[in-house]
Parts: sequence; structure tokens; C-alpha cells
Amino acid sequence: MNFKAMPKVELHTHLEGCAPPTFIKGLAAEKNIDISKIFAADGGYAFRDFDHFLQVYEAACTTLQSPEDFRRLTMAVLEETAAHGVVYMETFVSPDFCGGGDLAAWKDYLAAIEDAAREAEEKLGITLKGIVTGIRHFGPDACKPAATCAAETFGDFITGYGMAGGEMVGRPGDYAYSFDIAREAGMPLTCHAGEWGGAPMVAETVRELRVERIGHGIGAINDRALIDEILEKDIVLEVCPGSNVVLKAVDGWKSHPIVKLRDAGVKVTVSTDDPPFFHTTMTAEYEMLHRTYGWGEDDFKALNATALAAAFCDDDTKARVAKRLEPAL
Repeated sequence: MNFKAMPKVELHTHLEGCAPPTFIKGLAAEKNIDISKIFAADGGYAFRDFDHFLQVYEAACTTLQSPEDFRRLTMAVLEETAAHGVVYMETFVSPDFCGGGDLAAWKDYLAAIEDAAREAEEKLGITLKGIVTGIRHFGPDACKPAATCAAETFGDFITGYGMAGGEMVGRPGDYAYSFDIAREAGMPLTCHAGEWGGAPMVAETVRELRVERIGHGIGAINDRALIDEILEKDIVLEVCPGSNVVLKAVDGWKSHPIVKLRDAGVKVTVSTDDPPFFHTTMTAEYEMLHRTYGWGEDDFKALNATALAAAFCDDDTKARVAKRLEPAL
């Protein structure tokens, strides 16, 4: 199988986290910003653990200072992503990094991102949609402006609201207000949970925030009653195996629960999260799923069908993407 050429749907990425290190280094040089300590000798990003990863991520984001920076970032990311067969991508983007949560500034940044997305769709055949994201470790109050930005710009490009960041900061219910803002605007919802907080964090997120999807969610495997609840509520998991392995959320590929979750009937999808940080691509994820679990063409067709059905975009977009998947579906 040619895993690279296989058309793919990817639901769980962070726009800034997809930035190639060379791109961030170039911006830093243009702006005379010294962030040399965030890079390893091989040119990649250097971090010790998840908390340090968040610090390195935010340091890289200091180079992204204008709508034009984000337009260039979006093009660079989509060129790399499309090269690995991705035909539809959803990405988390935070108003905190795009104008500091100010609505007028957010709209300017968003216009630049959308401009790049339109150009990439025409040139590369990849569709990008955005999920506005509150940053959990910035605190509940900081998530409220992000949710307002989401609600005010919900439409063709911005298709949902979610929360990312330090999962162990606070409890899901602390952030209910921001999710209520987005829900009242009619937005689909997702939230990172169960990467570090285990089954209890997934359970609280499902019940208190009433999301349609869970980012990661792998901790749910340890609670059969929770699995049943996930099935009953038809919640989809955005699983990022390569990320989990590198950050040591699991001991390795062979111990990753994606197969057990799938075998239990849970709807799982596969994404790269922050690919250059975790030395992965969608091609690499597929190759490792094949090598570790023997997944074949039918498994990947089913994976993409699940992902497309769970995508937050409108039906017309889904129909357009489905045609691109036809060789694989």
C-alpha cells in the first residue's frame, strides 16, 4: 500500500503546532527574536515532557505576530499536510495567539488564514476548516473571550469550538460557561480529555461540557461504563497515537489502546496533533498502524469514513471531500 498517496481526513491538529521548525526559525530571524533554545541539534523542536512542550509551543508562537504571519503559516502547513495525502483537515486555532482575544483583531487574523486556505484548496486540493480553541491552562476567564470570538465568527470556515492546553488545570465544569457561549451559537463542540486525566476526566468532560468529540480520550479504555456512555452518546474520539507515544502518555505503539477502543465499538479517528513536534505525519501514522496492528486498506477506508462523518463542516463540504476519498472508500 502507498500510505502517502492514500487520501486522508484529519480532525485533530493545532495550526501553530503544525509549523515547520524551519518556518519558525525564519520568522524569528526576520524579527530578531532569539528562540534558539527551543530547537534541538537536528533542527527539530526540543522539549523534555508535556509541560515543557507547552512552553516550547508558546515560545514558537511569539514569532507569529501579525495576520500576514498566520497567512504564511497556513500555507506552509497545508503544503506539508497535503503532501501526505490529506484532503480535509480541521485545525485548532486560538484567538489568544491571534490578537490576544480581541474580537476585531481576531477577525483580521481569521481573514488572513481563510485567504491562505482558499488558495491552498485551489492549488493543492486540501480543504481546511477551523475550530476556535480556548487554552485551558490560561484559565476559565481567558476561555470566555475565545468562545465569544468563536460564536461571532461561526460559519463556513470556523466550524466548531474546543479547548486544548494543560488538561490537569481545573476541572471541566470550570470551563462550562465558555462552552455554553459556543453551544448557544449552535457550534459543534470538542475538548481535549483523557490524554493525562484518565477516565474520570473524560467522563466529566462528556457530562459537564456535552461535547460531540473528545480530543485523545484514550484514558476512557479503563472504564467499561464510560465506554458504554460514549457509545450511547455517539461521541467520536480524535486519537493521536504518535503524539501519545512521544509524550509518553502510553508506553509505546504496542500498548496504545486505539485497537481496544475500536474493538469496543468506539468511533475512533487518527490525527497527528502537532506533527513536527512529534516527528510524525499522517503517512507515518498509517504506516505504524499497519506495522503494529496489521491494519489494511479496509481499516483505513473505515477510519476515513468515520472521520468525515464526524467532521464539523457542512454537508456540501462533506460531499465534496467524499469525492476525493472515492478511490479509498
